[in-house]
Amino acid sequence: MIRTIVLSAFFMASGSLFSQKLKSVSYQDGDQKLNGLLTSNAGKKLPGVLILPAWKGIDDEAKTAAAELEKQGYIAFVADIYGEGNIPSDNAAAGKAAGYYKQNFEAYQKRISLALEQLKKNGAVSDKIAVIGYCFGGTGALESARGSLPVVGVVSIHGSIGKDQARKNGAISTKILVENPADDQSVTPEDYHNLIKEMNEGNADWQIITYAHSKHTFTDPKSPDYNAVMAKRAWNHTLMFLKEILK
Repeated sequence: MIRTIVLSAFFMASGSLFSQKLKSVSYQDGDQKLNGLLTSNAGKKLPGVLILPAWKGIDDEAKTAAAELEKQGYIAFVADIYGEGNIPSDNAAAGKAAGYYKQNFEAYQKRISLALEQLKKNGAVSDKIAVIGYCFGGTGALESARGSLPVVGVVSIHGSIGKDQARKNGAISTKILVENPADDQSVTPEDYHNLIKEMNEGNADWQIITYAHSKHTFTDPKSPDYNAVMAKRAWNHTLMFLKEILK
């Protein structure tokens, strides 16, 4: 218990410390200004990882992930999906904003594509790029694969894995890792079954890792769902996957 509290305190503090190393990058989607964050190793021609944050926009978990990925030799870019002036202030606003992009998946894919362009402009090797996403961002990671965006692999971390069943399943060439908390109330057995069906019908290279005794936001130190042991395992699985596909 004491170890868990210490780890939680470390990661909470590290988010604000690491964010000081991240550079703000502004880019556009038409008239909408977007503000992403870039690691300090930009321009070095390295593999790249795009980070898609959770439903309230860029947060400490995304910033910490970016800094940790830089340590591993990746250029990381944290995407701004909602845009300046549209960052949700509470759960209700976040649910509405995230819901819009889940329903309008092509708009979500476009915002992801624009962030990928920024990652490549800042040195990421174009054929060595992956996407990881948390929660709402985990949905975006899967949409990157569904939309055949130019990435080698995606990691969905406690993402919403379901999609409108009116959408046809298509070929999926992107490698997929889904990190699924066992006690996630937002993921139904039908969602789970349909995702496996979708990936198999798309002939995807996929794997799902399920984490015991873990609720929805089990990787976020600021969440009451945080499970330090399983969060560490999930991060190690993410790093192993990225090393396999990008290095």
